[in-house]
Amino acid sequence: MDTIREPFLAPAPVPHTKPLGIMGFVWTASRNPIEIWGSRAYKEPWLRANWLRVPTVILNDPAAIRHCLVDNARNYVMQPLRQRVLRPMLRDGLLTAEGELWKRTRRALAPVFTPRNIEAMTPVMAARSASFADGLAARTGARTDIAFEMTLLTYDILQATLFSDDITGEPKEFARSMESFLARMGRVDPLDILDAPAFLPRINRMIGLRSTNYFRRLIAGTMERRAALLAERPEAAPADFLTLLLRSEGLSRSEIEDNIITFIGAGHETTARALGWTLYLLSQSPEERRKVEDELDAKLDALPDPAEWLTELPHTRAALEEAMRLYPPAPSLNRTALADDRFGEIDIPAGASLLVLPWLVHRHETHWDRPGHFLPERFMPGKREAIDRFQYMPFGIGPRVCIGSSFAMHEGVIALASLMRHLRFDYVGSAPPYPVQKITVQPRGGLPMRVTRR
Repeated sequence: MDTIREPFLAPAPVPHTKPLGIMGFVWTASRNPIEIWGSRAYKEPWLRANWLRVPTVILNDPAAIRHCLVDNARNYVMQPLRQRVLRPMLRDGLLTAEGELWKRTRRALAPVFTPRNIEAMTPVMAARSASFADGLAARTGARTDIAFEMTLLTYDILQATLFSDDITGEPKEFARSMESFLARMGRVDPLDILDAPAFLPRINRMIGLRSTNYFRRLIAGTMERRAALLAERPEAAPADFLTLLLRSEGLSRSEIEDNIITFIGAGHETTARALGWTLYLLSQSPEERRKVEDELDAKLDALPDPAEWLTELPHTRAALEEAMRLYPPAPSLNRTALADDRFGEIDIPAGASLLVLPWLVHRHETHWDRPGHFLPERFMPGKREAIDRFQYMPFGIGPRVCIGSSFAMHEGVIALASLMRHLRFDYVGSAPPYPVQKITVQPRGGLPMRVTRR
């Protein structure tokens, strides 16, 4: 007699039921911010607390999120704590820029990410993904850290599509430096949580300076070579992201460098994590994996244009989207109110911290059936349309929504389809992977998997 398996319950911190206390909160938030939330945070439409005499409002209600981050977005600026964490890494990149600089940067970058340009990049995405899958196939049966491998893959796609293979540096050295970069520089320091003066040293950032300097040197060398080519033989320069930035009159050379760092760091890292978590979740969900494999076997040969894969491979896309619901690439959106605001019964005073946390909203008990389980069917055509735009926001929301979200979705589906077309990934860790929030949600200790041909 056939039995229906219970959907897979994805690993996650268990919400606490008692207050953490000041020291417990500081320690937990600096070690893994997604562990600070108690059970109420996954049930209530909004919460209010005070931290160091600063009111803090946590929004889980989609209508309230829309009001604050879209309808009244001008009233909210980047939260100081977020800036203290990210600005040492990204400086004036798009993620940390504000005001006129942000507007100027957004205008300069927008032409790269038009639908036409992204579709033109998809054959390169598919070719690099297929080549990477061939490399994995040559190591079938061996234990492989897929989290690390996805960093290599998405870096290769990024530098091929946006930089025309012009970035120097050995890929594995890059991946190791990126791991160190995020582990150290993306970690919330206890001194930041306590709003300590900036002159007090943050140990993790001091250690992370080595990887930061590595990326700065890498980008400086790449920019110098391309600038020289543009000066000597402009007709020979590829019409890519790097050329567009160097020809832009709206950005200084240092701002260009900051945005390249932003896209290499945040841009490829989010997709790498999404792919790794998707492969892990499918390895624990045989029925869902079979649906994706059957879809690829039935359709992929008839879809020579990879620009069509995003719409023509619904099971593959649904698996990726559900993984990003459970492990959102951008787990927190932090703002500060400039003036008093009110929505319904929610009062947000000037100076208050406003937290919109996809980690909470994506797992909220009032928004989702079995919110902790891996159920890709939520995102299948006919059901996907019923999901409120403000209850699912893997790439952020409002004016500051990720400019590369369409690029990332095409890249994610194309890479996932290419990897699973002829390969199967099985998790072989001794314990389930544990999610840790740095800039993205990462699996502590990686994702050890065995790759086999199917």
